[in-house]
Amino acid sequence: MISNLRYWLFMLLIVLVYIAGLFATLFENDSAQFAVMAMRMVQENDFVNLIKGNEEYLDKPHLHYWLAATSYLIFGIQDWAYRIPGVLASLLGALSCYGLGKELYRKEVGKIAALIFLTAQTIVLSNIDVRTDAVLTGFAAFSLWQLARYVKSNHLQHLVLGAIGAALAFSTKGQIAILVIGLPILCHLWFERRWDRLIQWKTLIGVLVFLLVLIPVLYAYYQQFDLHPEKVIRGRDGRSGIYFILWEQSFERLSGEGVGKNSSDYFFFFHTFLWVFLPWTIIGILAFWKRWREVVRSGVGRLDGKEFLAAGGITLIFILISFAQFKLPHYLNITIPLFAILSASYLFDIAKNSHPRLQTFLMGSQVFIASMVVIVSLILSFWVFEIGSWGGKILLFSGIIMLIYLTWKSKDFSSRIITISVCSAILLNAVMNLHFYPSLLNYQGGSRMSEIVKSEKIPVDAIHKLSDRHTWGLDFYNRYPVKRLRVEDLKGQQDLWLYITDKELKSLQQLGYDWDQQYTVDQFRITRLQGRFLNPATRKEILNKMHLVHLY
Repeated sequence: MISNLRYWLFMLLIVLVYIAGLFATLFENDSAQFAVMAMRMVQENDFVNLIKGNEEYLDKPHLHYWLAATSYLIFGIQDWAYRIPGVLASLLGALSCYGLGKELYRKEVGKIAALIFLTAQTIVLSNIDVRTDAVLTGFAAFSLWQLARYVKSNHLQHLVLGAIGAALAFSTKGQIAILVIGLPILCHLWFERRWDRLIQWKTLIGVLVFLLVLIPVLYAYYQQFDLHPEKVIRGRDGRSGIYFILWEQSFERLSGEGVGKNSSDYFFFFHTFLWVFLPWTIIGILAFWKRWREVVRSGVGRLDGKEFLAAGGITLIFILISFAQFKLPHYLNITIPLFAILSASYLFDIAKNSHPRLQTFLMGSQVFIASMVVIVSLILSFWVFEIGSWGGKILLFSGIIMLIYLTWKSKDFSSRIITISVCSAILLNAVMNLHFYPSLLNYQGGSRMSEIVKSEKIPVDAIHKLSDRHTWGLDFYNRYPVKRLRVEDLKGQQDLWLYITDKELKSLQQLGYDWDQQYTVDQFRITRLQGRFLNPATRKEILNKMHLVHLY
């Protein structure tokens, strides 16, 4: 569909964009929080207990934190070290998309599926704002690839590898891994009429391998919770960690119990998909629609050269997560490998069978998306946060020219539509990772204050806070957690630094406290962007302040 030279050029540029994102400051809350949790493991040499601040952490399994901690042990406690496991898992996800696309269709489909996966907006974002989903998605995609190979070949090694991948995905985020792997595979077994794969002795081997790989996480949960029924977790004592992760976890997510409720909108993921799969959104929607139409028209009979693993899996996963009372956009990451394969096969069919009107429509839609990318890139670079250097401006316009040139140079439909889509994703995320995020993170108070702490040689163990407000950015970059101190305990304290809000600062003044040094930084919740913040003229109106004061 595109030449090998162009394909590997795109892969190189994508990897460079990912590398650029490695070195950005960690985002609050989740990325910085998880990085601090892994940092505590290394500093205290405790790889069994998961601790969030001063609280026992029950919600997610250990693997993500173990991988981050291992990276710290190899490279040191650095923000880029924290991100490395996620990037490697995403590359595994791309390899798995290639393998699964090749297995279900042909090599060309697999190659394009890998490109689509790595350039989907939510996947790129998940490698700079790293949570558990990058690792979950990588291992889940790998498991799907190997289990699909097993369904076709009946070779035990593929079942074993699939079980290992599923166990590692489970060890990252819990029961959701079984659902996002199991539902597509069940659709595949049904469509291929291969239910016999489930009722043979090899299935037992796969289950045993899965359980064996799960033992480290189950042991850690047992040590932290089952052996300590006196611990009160979310208002309850006698919590079993093993029972929670094997049974309770997903029900809590669906009901909102424990983690809380943030959305009862059953269409949340439908409109969220419009941006998470950019620049491939329109192609993905049409590919999904076409596959379902083919299945319905066939009377749900088998279609030569087609599969139902992707479309069936997407449908069931969407239905399931739409009923959850706690929803976040990155929950859709687990569907991106399926959309990538479905979209790649759709593009291959259109190019092969020549649908002039459809090709014209799709080219028009992708040109529109690319045009919006160029406009957004210019707005971000010259209005929201202006690029200060001529080198940055030259790099930006070079990228725009390259996008136009490579698209214009492409002669056939498949080469042109893939080129314009991939280049627009590379351009947008190069601007985001090299310019927008570094500028945005100047308004994250904790990480900014850590720079002052370092430059002024303020002792990190002397810094305290007056509330339970989390300070993950400051904790990580100080390499030391900020300790809580009650206001009533301040009397008689000397040579003390307090990291406080505007409200707390005024409260101290009213109580008669005085200080001889004060440092102030801007504070904004950067993962919840607003138009008034993006507008330079109104930005100051919604900024908060964080202060570091020295009581003497």
